[in-house]
Amino acid sequence: MSDVFVFLGPTMPREDAAHELDAVFLPPVAQGDVIRAAERKPAAIAIVDGYFECVPAVWHKEILFAIRQGIPVFGASSMGALRAAELHPFGMIGVGAIFEAYRDGRLEDDDEVAVVHGPAELGYPMLSEAMVNIRRTLADAEAEGVLPPDAAGALEGIAKELPYRERGFGRVLRLAGEMGVDAQDLARFKAWLPTGRFDQKREDARLMLRTVRRWMGRDAAPPEPRFHFEHTALFDRAMREASMQA
Repeated sequence: MSDVFVFLGPTMPREDAAHELDAVFLPPVAQGDVIRAAERKPAAIAIVDGYFECVPAVWHKEILFAIRQGIPVFGASSMGALRAAELHPFGMIGVGAIFEAYRDGRLEDDDEVAVVHGPAELGYPMLSEAMVNIRRTLADAEAEGVLPPDAAGALEGIAKELPYRERGFGRVLRLAGEMGVDAQDLARFKAWLPTGRFDQKREDARLMLRTVRRWMGRDAAPPEPRFHFEHTALFDRAMREASMQA
């Protein structure tokens, strides 16, 4: 098998991703999915989106299992960035600004990349805004003189205080107005937003897909695993359960 498997959901439309990389696109990753993918011996595995909360999240050890099998595992944007920041010392390949921020400790909270989205049948439409996208958009607005530093800081603080399910520019702007942030600053930002909003998660996903494409074009060897993989009873049970669900 020489396919590349990409776990993708709301971060990027599948048709856009397919323009960047010829791959098998799978739903957001959940626990057991990487085990099943690794058993199919793909050329590489790339993780963008993943489930959490109501569905068990992808297990670190199953990613290590894939790496130990000689399969390059890439991560970016969302769950992929989180796991890559945690596992890059063991050979997982992280890509993009969000991965780098987690790796370097500039971001720590998982909710920075969390969003609410619609069903797969509709293409996982995003129903909330990721905090990392809000941060980047506000930084751009400040750099371009659309917002003064105090207003940008106030909007960022308001967004961060909201539960991730409720984050969106409309909600943030309404709360900012109620809190007395300058109305002219808010109006200027609102007018700029349709063209100024920056989707950092999508940009990182695009960069990762291009990185995988270049990697495959070079026929590069996977990173040498830098760890001993211990087969525990718990992992062996996870292997059996994953096989039963295949």
